[in-house]
Formats: sequence, C-alpha cells, structure tokens
Amino acid sequence: MSEAAKWYVIHTYSGYENKVAKSIETVVENHNLQELIEEVRVPTETVLEVKDNKQREVERKIFPGYVLVKMILTDDSWYVIRNIRGVTGFVGPGSKPVPLSEKEVAALGVELVHVEVNYEVGDSVKVVAGPLEGFIGVVDAIETDKNSVTITVSMFGRDNQVELELSQVVTV
Repeated sequence: MSEAAKWYVIHTYSGYENKVAKSIETVVENHNLQELIEEVRVPTETVLEVKDNKQREVERKIFPGYVLVKMILTDDSWYVIRNIRGVTGFVGPGSKPVPLSEKEVAALGVELVHVEVNYEVGDSVKVVAGPLEGFIGVVDAIETDKNSVTITVSMFGRDNQVELELSQVVTV
C-alpha cells in the first residue's frame, strides 16, 4: 500500500468503538476510498476473568473510547471519518489530527513486524544492536511469537544467558 498512510487515533463515544469501526469500513467500501483509508482497528486483548469461581476468557478493549485508523489525511478522508455517527473527533491539538509516530505504533503493537530468522538453536550468532553489540553467543532458545531469542555469551570469564529481540542478532 501507500507509504503516505499513517495511523491516527479517533475518539468515539464509549461503547461505540466497534460500531464506528464497522461504519468506517462500510463508508470506505461504498465510496471506494480504499486508497485513502487502508485499515481500521479496535485494539483488544484477551483476559482471564474469574466470576462465581468460574474462569472464562473475555475480550476487552485496550483503549475504550478510541479507534485506530491507518489513512492518508486529506480533506475528504478527514470529513468522512469526522462525520461518522459516534465519532467525537481525532486525537490532536484543536481539530488537527496528529499521526502516531513509528515508535508509538511499534509500542502499541498495531502493526506486526515479521522478522525472518535464519539461525537455529545451537548456532553461533553475533549481537548487532543494543548494549551487547559485538558479542558472539550461542542460541539457546528462539520464541518468534514473543520476538525474542535467548543466547549464551561469555562476559568477564563467565557464561551468561541473555534475552534479546530477534533482530538484534545475526548468524556468524
């Protein structure tokens, strides 16, 4: 898709998040705005709830009252979103929407970054980022779903196990 599209946060009436997201998707489809409005998300998490001594998984909104939209900000896209029932406005100073920074997008986990892993348990790897940059270690465990790799490095004459992000190590 387009590089110009950025993530924006829309404020909604509490409890209207899913309706607003659905309405945006419908408007995008009906008015052929796919090139302006690319994606709509209502961030949720699954939590274990205990009620009457029974455990059950419940999906909860991480940010009640907010919807995330990846779009190219134009007068048309702003107008379409702003006039959807349940939307109170964009997050930003005054009426000017401010896109989320790449760091904020990464912290929120809105976009999943897929890291290609070309090493296995037992392989020697070199740390290419972070405080241990330059160290060589042996892979002990790889958890792609958690974006982490555990390696053993030799520091100060001892073997130490450290957990790093997958992208912080490469094969030697």
